[in-house]
Amino acid sequence: MVRIIAGGKKNITWCQEACREYEKRLRKPFDIRWEFVDEDKLIKKLDKWPFTGQDYVICCDERGENISSNEFCQRMNDAFSASKDVIVLIGGPYGFNDEIRRRADFVWSFSKLVFPHMIARLMVVEQVYRAQEITKGSHYHHE
Repeated sequence: MVRIIAGGKKNITWCQEACREYEKRLRKPFDIRWEFVDEDKLIKKLDKWPFTGQDYVICCDERGENISSNEFCQRMNDAFSASKDVIVLIGGPYGFNDEIRRRADFVWSFSKLVFPHMIARLMVVEQVYRAQEITKGSHYHHE
């Protein structure tokens, strides 16, 4: 399973509708469960969170590493093979502090550009779907 912990507003209709288009196509282990946390509480929650190693934690942050869709797919499949759930952290407008980035298994940058968290949510869901399709060998992803 992929758990997405996202800061910011939950009920933005256009974003929910776009994410749902991908979510309805997802199958285990690529299925998604959302957890929305107010931006001001997100860092506090993550500061207390144990980061035990039982999950593979991806922190979305523009200061992270930029990887290809195939590399993202490989990271997810490696986590699933190790019986870990994938947790993707999407911050609010100020991102994450150094400590949270350090504790994550991987810090992922979509690009050097900064995106609103709503667009980041959609990008994550699309990349999870793309990873599923790469794994299946479908023609959705092509090089």
